[in-house]
Amino acid sequence: MRALLSVVGTRGDVQPVIALALAVRDLGHEVHLCTPPNFVEQARTLGFTATPVGVEMRAPRATPPASPAPAQPASPPPAANATDLITDQFDTLLTAAQGCDIILGANAHQYAAPSIAEIQGIPYINALYSPTALPDSVNRKSWNARGLDRVNTNRARLGLPPIEDVLNYITTPTPWLAADPTLAPTPDLTSGLPAGSIFQTGAWLLPDNTPLPPELDEFLLAGSPPVYFGFGSMPTPGTTSETLIRAARDAGHRVILSRGWADLELTDPTPDCIAIEDVNHAALFPRVGLIVHHGGAGTTVAASRAGTPQLVVPMFSDQPYWAQRVVELGIGASVPFSGLSLDSLTSAIHTVLHGADAVRIAERASAISGRIKTDGASIAARKLVQAAG
Repeated sequence: MRALLSVVGTRGDVQPVIALALAVRDLGHEVHLCTPPNFVEQARTLGFTATPVGVEMRAPRATPPASPAPAQPASPPPAANATDLITDQFDTLLTAAQGCDIILGANAHQYAAPSIAEIQGIPYINALYSPTALPDSVNRKSWNARGLDRVNTNRARLGLPPIEDVLNYITTPTPWLAADPTLAPTPDLTSGLPAGSIFQTGAWLLPDNTPLPPELDEFLLAGSPPVYFGFGSMPTPGTTSETLIRAARDAGHRVILSRGWADLELTDPTPDCIAIEDVNHAALFPRVGLIVHHGGAGTTVAASRAGTPQLVVPMFSDQPYWAQRVVELGIGASVPFSGLSLDSLTSAIHTVLHGADAVRIAERASAISGRIKTDGASIAARKLVQAAG
């Protein structure tokens, strides 16, 4: 069996697909990956055939929305022309799918994958990382306005009939939910999907045995567990670093600042703070006292696996959902980015680590960590092989 796995997006979108590719290969099958250009080399280093699709989805530094937008899959970056991106997907996947037995498209930005599978006469599966990505009456109109005509233009040049609804076309009546069932239980169906149609695999976790940089390991050993700040691929204003560092200090804690795409930086060269690049979250998170993050699906599951209390600062897309789940599970707290200030952040850090519920939060975080499934990619790989016939 030869599978084509297609994904667009950032690190949090791509790494789960690479985890699935490894699991499929472990079963003795071949995988062709279509990824954003900045992940092609990683895929090829792991021994996969990889084709670039779309653009590197890294936005320039900018002030995020004043308030969280309705939870829905993130839109393509403003600098990219959506028409060209959709056409690029059609052209790239049409070539990459030659000789493949099945196509899996990860996340809801798979404008071409269903059509290419239709042309090739092979099965197509859509996998989503959050229940908020399932179609609903709120986001369907915006998706049709953005993509319906463009998808149908490309389908027409392939001799395929038009579609009527972009999200129904992309996600299919039987989507997969690649999210941990403890963190994100399968929702009640409100989108017209038939009962039992969602197959929940668990999160797809990429194995990582990379050791922490020596300077970070030394910092961790030099004092009490610090507060980790990291917003992944999210942009933030230039004053954010100062707010984060001062809040942790005011609460009496050392600081690890993950630069990320926001380019967070130290405000002064003092021994109680360190700035780092991307590191192995599985190795770092169990060694910190609090994980402050943006609420990406991948970061949330990594933090939850670590058993460390969390403080989620959501900005948009599915991030408010993950923040809500952290609060509901009793494993942390949340401050929306629109309400982030020195006072609100300091108060939230103190509440989670020193407040009346601090012990309960720590105990819940430890308990929940043992319930996070680690075999989601293997479950999905077996199901993918089965679906290919």
